[in-house]
Amino acid sequence: MPFLAADVGGTYARVALVRTSQDEGHEIEVLAYRKFACADFRGLAELLQTFVDVDARTPVRHCVIACAGQVIGNEVLHDNSAWPIHLSQLRQALALDDIGVLNDFEALGYALDYHADSSARLLCGPDTRVDGPALVIGPGTGLGAAVRLPCTAGDHVLTTEAGQMDFAPNSIREREVLAHLAPNGGYVAYEHIVSGPGLLTLYSALCTLRGETPKLSTPEAVTDAAVTCSDAQAVEAVEIFCASLGNFAGSLAMTFMTLGGVYLAGGFLYSLFALLERSAFKERFLHGRSARAFLSRVPVWVTEHGRKGVLGAAKWYLRRGLSGDAKSSHFSAAGLTR
Repeated sequence: MPFLAADVGGTYARVALVRTSQDEGHEIEVLAYRKFACADFRGLAELLQTFVDVDARTPVRHCVIACAGQVIGNEVLHDNSAWPIHLSQLRQALALDDIGVLNDFEALGYALDYHADSSARLLCGPDTRVDGPALVIGPGTGLGAAVRLPCTAGDHVLTTEAGQMDFAPNSIREREVLAHLAPNGGYVAYEHIVSGPGLLTLYSALCTLRGETPKLSTPEAVTDAAVTCSDAQAVEAVEIFCASLGNFAGSLAMTFMTLGGVYLAGGFLYSLFALLERSAFKERFLHGRSARAFLSRVPVWVTEHGRKGVLGAAKWYLRRGLSGDAKSSHFSAAGLTR
């Protein structure tokens, strides 16, 4: 039975109608797929109903949603959500029998394929793919991260809120930026620096520190100006962004000993690949002293987001037996606990 798989971020939602293929491998077959801008809809129910009416064009009774944030009771809570997500209202509006919910980077973790990701580009480290814990990181509207652990019974993915860790400045300039963002001290999360909005925050802070008025108003404009070297503050903002991403990724790689590699996911980073290569990312990723010996063995790949989120969500959903003949009328317990 076909079911909906949705990957809902703060800016975009990717939705697919999927089912298990009939071949021996039981791969996931995508029957329809579409990417939506969240700002074009009043809520998730309207967005999903549009997909069902226009693209799926068939009744759907089961759905799995990969989204940023945490499920508390009946609600998905996240600072970067485009709108509130209330699961009981969503199920009622779409006449669904069942909704499964998981973290968006948990879904990306289940979609990782070490040997078949043709979009992956090696950023640093050895050009090898080995079994072992693997890390997926993605700066977008926020900063997500998850860890995939290989298991004999099937890979398991650990979700994290690593993007909420305290930003750790590594240079005098970064300390100046941090002091500007928190002049009275206090907590500044990594995602306030290493994300699309974080890049714009960096740019604005650097302009203020130089006594200049910011000329650019979007992360894309900052990126474009850095590529063309047409704005000195944009160039420096991207340099700090890339270096801080390296520090963040290296710290998590040490925490989870991710010999299986680090995957930087998302179209945002994919478009920055050339700038990442020239940046201090590698040096900051490698850290220093004894950690360097381990981290130099960890490959770092940059991969496109694409359909990975919906495919990973569908894989997670099918593994838990929640689609097909499932008759449950309540939310998946696994989904509620992430």
